[in-house]
This record gives sequence, structure tokens and C-alpha cells, in this order.
Amino acid sequence: GLYQGTLVAQGAFSLYKTDVVRSVGGWDDVIGEDIVLTWKFFEKNYRVYFEPTAIAFTEVPEKAKHFIRQRSRWARGMFEGLKTTGPWRQKRFLAAFLIGIDIVIPFVDFAYTFFWIPGLIMAFFGKYYIVGPYTLLVLPLNVIVTIVMYGFQKRVFDSLGLKVRRNRIGYILYLLFYQLIHSPIAMWGYIQEIFQLRKVWK
Repeated sequence: GLYQGTLVAQGAFSLYKTDVVRSVGGWDDVIGEDIVLTWKFFEKNYRVYFEPTAIAFTEVPEKAKHFIRQRSRWARGMFEGLKTTGPWRQKRFLAAFLIGIDIVIPFVDFAYTFFWIPGLIMAFFGKYYIVGPYTLLVLPLNVIVTIVMYGFQKRVFDSLGLKVRRNRIGYILYLLFYQLIHSPIAMWGYIQEIFQLRKVWK
């Protein structure tokens, strides 16, 4: 809300002004239609607001194949957004800056997939060419970031009389393994978009 530049007005959790949606040409026939639509709003100098106390819950993938399809679809959608309504087409500096950050994400996923993961495997065999003992110093930073995020979320939930579910084992597994799983899946999404492979929603 502060920046008036929420990057994705998600189709499942957003309220749109009909005349504004029509003025930007509606939803495009793409995988990441909500991303592209949101960035078209920015291109036309509209504001997109975030309301933290508007809480909604959704179903999440329960099977690995559905999780892979969802995350690769999101990555592909971001790529579509960068191609059609990238930061260079934005009139507001803040919108251009926030969208511009997304340009870095594919490079991070590439480095993580093709350098970090192989480096981690080599480190298990005593070959510290890429990943070494000092790499563990990154973990405290990750812990701090997630604790801050949890604090903000808990404050909102408390104000609404809701509880954040505690799952310490899940939290540890998330810290250690989520990015290892997510980055290769995201890379698959980028490859799908680059080579215009068949679009799969479910």
C-alpha cells in the first residue's frame, strides 16, 4: 500500500475496477495473465494497492507434479511480463524499479541451479571450489529475513484474531531446501517461455 506498486494483483485475491481493466485492453492470453495485467496498469500510470488485513486462503498443490507446474508457470508468467510490459515501458520510477528487480531473478535462479547446486554436491566430496564452509554464514541472514517477515505476518494475523500455524520442522526444511527445489523449477519455466513450449495451466 505504501508504494502503490504491488507487483501482482493476483486473479484469485484482487478487486479490479472494470473500467480500468477495459482501458488497458483486459487480460492477455498468456500464462501469467495477472502479472501482465498488473504491469499494464503501471504502464498507464494507475496505482495498485495492497491491503494487508484483507485475508483470503487458497488451495495449495499437494502433489509434486502440481507444485512443479505451478512454480514453473509463475516463472514463465514473470518472463512474459518482462517481455510485454518491462520496466523500460513504465512511466513511474518506482514501478520501473520494482519491476526491474524481477530482471535479476532469472540470473539468480540460473546461478543457483548451475553453480550453487553443483558446488554443494562437490563440497560434500571435499571439493570447495564454489561452496565452502564460509557459505554457511549466509544462513543467519536468511533466518533474520524470515523472522522479520513472520513478525509482520503475525502482527496482521493477531489484529484479525487469527493464528499463524507453527511448524518448526517445516521452517527448517524451508530454509535448507526450498531454493534448491525452486530454482531448477523456475529455470524450466523460463526455458518453456523462451522456446514457446506448450502452455499447461493445471
